[in-house]
Amino acid sequence: MSQFGGGQLPGEFDTLFDTDHDSGPGPGTGDSRMTRFVHEGNAIDYTPAADTPAGTVILQGDLIGVTRTDIAANRLGSLAVDGVFDFPKATTAGTGFTAGALAYWDNTNKVATKTATGNKLIGKAVAAAADGAETVRVRLSQ
Repeated sequence: MSQFGGGQLPGEFDTLFDTDHDSGPGPGTGDSRMTRFVHEGNAIDYTPAADTPAGTVILQGDLIGVTRTDIAANRLGSLAVDGVFDFPKATTAGTGFTAGALAYWDNTNKVATKTATGNKLIGKAVAAAADGAETVRVRLSQ
């Protein structure tokens, strides 16, 4: 059945969607310069130079990712670039977050912060975190 409620004609799905997952042009276009869907993008490949434990925040330019599992040195693993994570934060006065506040990664101190200058945007806090809280819950948004 098609997405519009009608029956699927033989080959209809294959004509509308590239089910071969090849790197050729889109169906019926003949144009190899078309953008091609690869995957949902919740995680990306990552091969670390050193052993990297789960929960490590990785910066690749302006892209922030988090390892969800341990990754051995020089072995292919993945970084989550989507989702909600508890990031460590400072516990001193003025370090609390309100829900919806922008959160940045301070790669020097390895904590989430509200300070944009010199830090990389990781997303938005999805729950308030008091000054004394050790973590802040953040939805990654690149």
